[in-house]
Amino acid sequence: MFNIYDKIESHTDYYRQFRCRESLITLFNCPIKNKYEDAWSHYNYFIYVMEGRKIWHTAHGSYDLRKGRCVFVRSGACIVEQFFETVSCFIFFFMPDDFICEVLQSKVTPVANTGKRFDPIIAIDDNALVQAFFLSMLPYFGSNREPDSALLELKFKELVLTLADDVANGNLRSYFCSLLQQPQSVTLQQVMDDNFCFNLKLEEFARLSMRSLSAFKRDFQQVYQTSPGKWLLEKRLNHALHLLTNMGKTVSEAAFESGFESASHFSRAFRERFGAAPLALKQQASF
Repeated sequence: MFNIYDKIESHTDYYRQFRCRESLITLFNCPIKNKYEDAWSHYNYFIYVMEGRKIWHTAHGSYDLRKGRCVFVRSGACIVEQFFETVSCFIFFFMPDDFICEVLQSKVTPVANTGKRFDPIIAIDDNALVQAFFLSMLPYFGSNREPDSALLELKFKELVLTLADDVANGNLRSYFCSLLQQPQSVTLQQVMDDNFCFNLKLEEFARLSMRSLSAFKRDFQQVYQTSPGKWLLEKRLNHALHLLTNMGKTVSEAAFESGFESASHFSRAFRERFGAAPLALKQQASF
């Protein structure tokens, strides 16, 4: 599993990118060679598809990204499905929560909470304003000059403010409001519920929840009354059981989509928990 932000940031010679504080934008021509890749980011990011197609798979559903589409991906993990028939060209805007909050707090008119549910990936209304904004970034990528950081910060703010004022983006507006209102305990639970089925390390869960590893373990114990390792194993095994018996997944697919490092580790843990091999329970459910 690789961190999308870290990978792009560490390859400045490959990805055309600009920095603004801890945020980053890039014109991304994806070099990933595998059909499916585990990926994650500790920062939220907007994606605008210039060319190509990819599917982002999350614990809450799959999102087919094609030319002209724009989505907001909350910090967390996903499985990226590749399509090699066409060249992929994406624009990424990474944004920490505190930057989004700072921009929202500067608004003259507060963002109204729509009360709508938001998933790990939120579709953006791809109207003329959104398309014009991302197209306005292309001259910067095509130039040899580095834009001033003050100008880049304005572009980041412009994107947030443009989307926050669009009533068609009800789900995104709900998420923006949640950033200003949610207690840390809720944030921790959201991180775990959205990402338990991915093969993230505890250090990565801690980073997603904006905590040190020791603070993450302490807060997790207070919220869940158990250790992260035990909670994750139970959640992943129950998720795998659902995939096997209700979704028709193979043993290897269930292991991969539930966050296990290998099918052998999965099978051993599954047998210890349910008293039978994964294939046996899958076959039993099919009768």
